[in-house]
Amino acid sequence: MTMRAKERLLAAVVSQFHRPHGLGGRLAGWEMTLRPSNRRRNRWAVALLEVQPHDCVLEVGFGPGLAIHELARRATDGLVMGIDHSEVMIRQATWRNRGAVRQGRVELRLGSAADLGEFSATFNKVLSVNNFGMWPDPQARLKELLGAMRPGGRAAIVSQPRSPGATAATTDRIGRETAERLEEAGFTNVRRETLPLRPPVVCVLAEAPQE
Repeated sequence: MTMRAKERLLAAVVSQFHRPHGLGGRLAGWEMTLRPSNRRRNRWAVALLEVQPHDCVLEVGFGPGLAIHELARRATDGLVMGIDHSEVMIRQATWRNRGAVRQGRVELRLGSAADLGEFSATFNKVLSVNNFGMWPDPQARLKELLGAMRPGGRAAIVSQPRSPGATAATTDRIGRETAERLEEAGFTNVRRETLPLRPPVVCVLAEAPQE
């Protein structure tokens, strides 16, 4: 295999984790589901949100629905909504959360961070795991997100760098930049938490200002 062919193959594989589609997308979804680090990262992020039974929660970029499952398990009398730009991921996440979907406690729709204005609900909690880096005009999206949150609501932006050679320093840089963006968008009480995986995961937590 030539170097150019290898580069094309790598680009095709990476694209499936950005926007899964077709058979390759289905395989990427199952890989994301089965990988222990993904499961641990999502459980950790949901725990940091401190979701309560009556919360209305949004996840942006829910992938195969691992965190949606954890959120629904906690928001037993609330509503969990999700938006993702992959039809393959919507099918997998709907199947994985089919019980809560049938009960009307989970609603999943096709779209991206650019479509946040379409939600009629306002949210107590918002989660995004390894998706923030894909948002078009992230500063504008954060301001829209803030407008969709209830006063005192909590947001968690989670990132684990996947680029070749990523280190703890990479994670630290991403965490600092994300925290700065959240503060610039008007969020308050911004803080960072780190999960010691390889490379480390950073969760930047922030709150919508109290009225």
